[in-house]
Amino acid sequence: MTTEQSDTTDGGRPAGSDGQPTAGGSDPDGPVAATPEPVIRQPGADTATPAKEPATGQAATSTKELTTEPATSKSAGGKANGTAQPTDGNGTGKSAAEPAGKAGRDDTAADASGRADASGKADASGKKADGKSDTAADPWSAFGPAPDPVLTRPRRAVRAVGRFLIHEWTLATVASLAVAVLMTWPTLRYPNYTLPQDYWDPSLQAWQMAWSGHILLTNPAQLWHSNSFFPETWSFAFSDTLLGYAPAGMLGHGPEAAVLRYNIMFVLAHALATLGAYALARQLGAGRIGAAVAGAGYAYAPWLLAQAGHLHILSNGGIPLALAMLARGHGWSLRYGYRPHRRHAGWAFTGWLVAAWQLSLGFGIGLPFAYLLAGVVLVSAVIWFARRWVVGRVKRPFGWRLLLADALGGLLFAAVGALLALPYFTVAQQHPNAARTLADIEIYSPPVSGFFTAPAESRIWGPLHEGARAVLPWHPEMTLLPGFALYALAAGGLFFSVWRVRHRLFLLAGVLLTMVLAMGTRFFDGRFSYVPLFDYLPGWNGLRTPGRMMLWTTLLLGLLAAGAVTAFCARVREVAAERVPPWPGPWLRLATLLPLLLVIVEGLNVTPHPVVPAQPAAMRTVDGPLLVLPSSQNLDQPVMLWSTSRFQEMVNGGSGFTPDSQARVRDAVVSFPDQPSIAYLRELGVKNVVVLPGKLAGTPWEGLLDRPSDGLGVTRTEVGDAVVFRL
Repeated sequence: MTTEQSDTTDGGRPAGSDGQPTAGGSDPDGPVAATPEPVIRQPGADTATPAKEPATGQAATSTKELTTEPATSKSAGGKANGTAQPTDGNGTGKSAAEPAGKAGRDDTAADASGRADASGKADASGKKADGKSDTAADPWSAFGPAPDPVLTRPRRAVRAVGRFLIHEWTLATVASLAVAVLMTWPTLRYPNYTLPQDYWDPSLQAWQMAWSGHILLTNPAQLWHSNSFFPETWSFAFSDTLLGYAPAGMLGHGPEAAVLRYNIMFVLAHALATLGAYALARQLGAGRIGAAVAGAGYAYAPWLLAQAGHLHILSNGGIPLALAMLARGHGWSLRYGYRPHRRHAGWAFTGWLVAAWQLSLGFGIGLPFAYLLAGVVLVSAVIWFARRWVVGRVKRPFGWRLLLADALGGLLFAAVGALLALPYFTVAQQHPNAARTLADIEIYSPPVSGFFTAPAESRIWGPLHEGARAVLPWHPEMTLLPGFALYALAAGGLFFSVWRVRHRLFLLAGVLLTMVLAMGTRFFDGRFSYVPLFDYLPGWNGLRTPGRMMLWTTLLLGLLAAGAVTAFCARVREVAAERVPPWPGPWLRLATLLPLLLVIVEGLNVTPHPVVPAQPAAMRTVDGPLLVLPSSQNLDQPVMLWSTSRFQEMVNGGSGFTPDSQARVRDAVVSFPDQPSIAYLRELGVKNVVVLPGKLAGTPWEGLLDRPSDGLGVTRTEVGDAVVFRL
């Protein structure tokens, strides 16, 4: 190509692009044109002059020497001028001293044959005879990228919202919520009036959320001294508190609001468990479908259906979510290893915050989590110091920002744990009968058959496993089936997975270890597993049911399954790409959803949702301290829920143990109303006794209302469907 062919006009069209063949070039479909006299630009000139032949008669430059620079050359101002620059005989381009403002001008000239008009005639300046410049667009510009449009602020906002709505984590969150609503149905069918599984423990936990929200708004100093178990102190620490749900407890008032709040948090707990396990699997390197299998398997394992009445056990989503954030903050992945460039101090600190929040929901599952984090920190520190001082000097694994985030986050987590533990240690000192013994642990320790037995609430396996449940001493805590589909996928993940072999072995070792711990004293009497933890780890003797360690088994099985499903999906994509024609591809991709479908189907439930007993009108009007009869562990839990209208002090209360003072009150008032029982209650400080006639049958207080109360100095009044004795 000659200089005339590469130069452009003001309109951006190359010389000779008006449909006529250019001089010095050839038309593929026409005759070859004669080669014109070369044109050389004079420095500083806006026009070009024909090259003069030297005295020797040889051309100063050849046609090849007059080639142009690539069209991407830049002007002195640093911007591309959009035109090719001619070279001189030494191959040098246009002087860099030329002003940048000339970029885009018509800084080249064509010879007489380069500007042919319709009649084939043109002057030396390249203009047509009629004086009009040929400024047609460059046809090659159609093949270039289109310029980015300049978006207005509203359009940028709309685009940002659109990107957020289709982001993976937005879709994962919405999917987790939708699946949670469906998998826990009919929890939200009548959320103001029913509770899942039964109305005993759920009533207690609905009261816990209501109490924490109420007292933190009115008198935070009395948080641990609740209105129940009068006249005991530290009564809020008699069981796991769900303190992390206190913000929700600040919304609404009364029993109906407490029931609605419980049902909402029940559904959200399942959604968070799904999302947390999904996030952990994704961070470790699993694909989307594999991570979804891990999330669904963790949140909807059949054994968790037996825990539907224990919100503090179902509220476990903070565990995998915190682990995912900590791994993200430290740039660590199971599949890709340690990637320093992915470190992020903010994610690490947030992971510690989530871990502290998870601990505030209860020590039942929070205590093993705390010991796990402490063990990870200790092992990591030992390995680093060993590599640095024994093996050889190594670089610091973290920057100062990440190290500071870990230090502050770890201290915050430890401080939260210590502050929450103090009331429980106080309760343990004041109530020795609250401590668990190895005999208690043995009652709740499941046999090996429990890992293959589903609870009665399982829609798929419940009726089929009725005989297996019958031989278990306490089947609500011994039916520990995580799902046969999850077992199968995890077993496949040992042989076919995206995880490295050593990682698969580590996950398998974790599965076996947590299963052994879940068996409690059933595995060689626990001498080498559970008993050392019970004897030496602070707080471990407060855990009543070792079978809840199955939570960790389920999570590790889900990670093994995620590795297998991810590898399977990758293989499906390879097979689909190799097929000709590729029409079976979509069907193969649909096959990758089968593992997820199997895991979800095994989590279907038939959990009962009984109607919560209506609050007696007396509970909205009678002052405390009061006693509601009849009284027992289960009967007192709905009474606690009824007290959320006024939170008046009352002797009633249900928890993981019965305080001696409460047991003495129940024994002393069996003959109520009589002089000894009334005197005892007055001495205790009780002002009113509320009797529920519809609950007396089959209790020690049956026939109470038929006993005379004249001459005892008490007044008897009917308030709604209750009878109130004012002392």
